[in-house]
Amino acid sequence: MRTFTFSDLSLGQSDTLLRTVMGADVEVFASVSGDVNPIHLDETYAAGTRFGQRIAHGMFTASLISAVIGTKMPGPGAVYLSQTLRFLAPVKIGDVVAATVTVAELIEKGRRVLLDCACLVDGKSVLEGEAWVAVPAP
Repeated sequence: MRTFTFSDLSLGQSDTLLRTVMGADVEVFASVSGDVNPIHLDETYAAGTRFGQRIAHGMFTASLISAVIGTKMPGPGAVYLSQTLRFLAPVKIGDVVAATVTVAELIEKGRRVLLDCACLVDGKSVLEGEAWVAVPAP
């Protein structure tokens, strides 16, 4: 892992994490979060919903953005200040999610960075938002 300091970052810089959503991921997330909604865990129940099958938790998908921020860009030492999220489409078991963050604004005071955040499945946006993070000094 690399840590990007404030001076290492530039507008438009981005990084992406790819993750295949597995049934076990959803089950572990349900256990950790306490969100045991059957749409995430029960095939029979989920088959009767508008999605027709189990779907991942929206916050599981959002957590992939956190993974990019914490491990890729800006990386270790980055501290979340805030996050907005818009859930646009379901993520199903077996989907490959591409979570991307892109530097949209740099504020030197407090070494704050605004990141545009997006998660895509097969090129289609499933989640969009923005995150403010504080990054380490050089």
